[in-house]
Amino acid sequence: MTRKSSSTGLKRYAMPAWWPIPVKEHVWAPRPSPGPHSLEKGMPLIIVVRDILNLAETSREAKYILRSGAIKVDGVTRRDFKFPVGLMDVIEVEKEGLLFRLLPRPGKILDLVPIPEGEKQFKLCRIENKKTVKGGHVQLNLHDGSNVLVRVSDPKNPVEDVYRTFDVVKLSLPDRKILEHYSFEPGNVALVISGKKIGRVGKIVEIKGSPMREHRIVTFEHGGERFDVGYPTVFVVGRDAPILTIG
Repeated sequence: MTRKSSSTGLKRYAMPAWWPIPVKEHVWAPRPSPGPHSLEKGMPLIIVVRDILNLAETSREAKYILRSGAIKVDGVTRRDFKFPVGLMDVIEVEKEGLLFRLLPRPGKILDLVPIPEGEKQFKLCRIENKKTVKGGHVQLNLHDGSNVLVRVSDPKNPVEDVYRTFDVVKLSLPDRKILEHYSFEPGNVALVISGKKIGRVGKIVEIKGSPMREHRIVTFEHGGERFDVGYPTVFVVGRDAPILTIG
């Protein structure tokens, strides 16, 4: 049986179809290191440097650029060419004056969207789940594999815990402190991050179905048009308008 992957790479025919590298040009593709994003939802940093930004023509050149400390992800220098990057990550090439955020666009799972200088100082993260930890404090587990601790003064009355699953928090970069909180509720603006309507932005009009049900439907409105999507595809990006550049 032909192997689809190894500890260092994976066969190109087995890689996610949305990765912007040709399938038949070479046999192997870089396998992302264990990290913030899964194989299906992220891609190795070397692909961004070589195949999207075109800062290098070969893997060797791209690795040299990364090892020189030229690339920052969410304000932190990353030298591992297999480091996984994904949704909402901020990519900075300081010497070139380049700033991007990885976002979905219509027809694209992820794309580099140019952003202004001020936007490199924050990142939006969706709360995938949360749990109570020692001392009664609340740990928010976020879409990028990280977590944030919300400290409560009284575990029996945790008034500081205003966060729910699928709400979004605005984090400062690179220290990742909570700056703002956006609820997953009608009236707020959201981005569709997967499915046929990927990349579309609109105001949440209605959320149908019980919070305990798996198949909840979210109704969006944009430009007088309404459309429905499944709730796992919804990512809140602001209240009256998106707080970041969508593209």
